[in-house]
Amino acid sequence: MFEVLVYMFENYIDTQFRPDENTLSRELSAAGFDEEDINGAFDWFNQLELMTDKPELFEAAHHANTRIFTESELKKISGESIGFILFLVQANILNTTQRELVLELAMNLPQMEISIEEMRWIVLMTTWGASKSGPDKTKEYLFIEDVLLNKQKPTLH
Repeated sequence: MFEVLVYMFENYIDTQFRPDENTLSRELSAAGFDEEDINGAFDWFNQLELMTDKPELFEAAHHANTRIFTESELKKISGESIGFILFLVQANILNTTQRELVLELAMNLPQMEISIEEMRWIVLMTTWGASKSGPDKTKEYLFIEDVLLNKQKPTLH
């Protein structure tokens, strides 16, 4: 299913044109994706769009809080991915509400483990929603996009 999400994001999310689900489903099927994965990706993207449509999600946090990860989160989300998320919060790229959204979306994916590459895509998709809410939010999206595409570990100065 994750490959379908990436395909949809790369091909449609940044464009003004987005075909209806029936047309997109046919295109994804023609590209070789399984119907179950396509439906799961639609559900996941719909959840993402609903959650990122809330303006309060992108407000700056007034205070930081400590996050204790559950056993199931630690099993599913790689240590490198958790470190990446914590780095983004520390660098004020993600606020704590966005962190929770990213973690929830990651946990809703069907695979057994979330790799760092998958986590980068999840964060990119989430911060894309923030970039729609104004030019001051675009820098977060561009930072994540740069991190994703360059495959280098970011450093906090």
